Amino acid sequence: MPNAFALLGLPRIAALDDEALQQAWLAASRSAHPDQPGGDATRAAEINTAYETLQAPEKRLKHLLELHEVPWRTVPIDDAMMSLFGKMGPALQNVAAFLKRKQAATSALAKALLAPDEMRLREDLEALGTTLDTSRTALLENLPALDARLSAGDTTALSDLQILQARLAYFGKWQAQVREALLSLM
Repeated sequence: MPNAFALLGLPRIAALDDEALQQAWLAASRSAHPDQPGGDATRAAEINTAYETLQAPEKRLKHLLELHEVPWRTVPIDDAMMSLFGKMGPALQNVAAFLKRKQAATSALAKALLAPDEMRLREDLEALGTTLDTSRTALLENLPALDARLSAGDTTALSDLQILQARLAYFGKWQAQVREALLSLM
């Protein structure tokens, strides 16, 4: 993939301002749009892909690591994340079991009797989602400090960036699973 930062005229940093990113994307996509004089569909597609890459922090960090030519490696999950993972599995299994019971319920009374369980599952998922959001936000707060370390030439910053990217990827996946489970209860 081409350098997404360069395509949008943005600095190669982990902590991008959402508003600056959107403004850069709008300006670049306006000039590259195929309906504009000098516009080009291929370039417009590249700009849209660059925006999608930089918009999601885990994708942005992965791209930044690729630009720094950091080889991929597995990143162990720390105890706090393992604890969250330990809550994810049972919560999702409980939803799947409930949905089977709900599908098997044929009468209005049988369905009504499931309502308290459904409410409890929703509350559990919403609480888990809030925990995931809070933890993810705390991770994102580390981005400016990592940028400062990178610009100062701290070589360990890339390793820390790699760990942060992996953790954010886990959180993104887990958040999507919680949203999907909540939607399945509707």
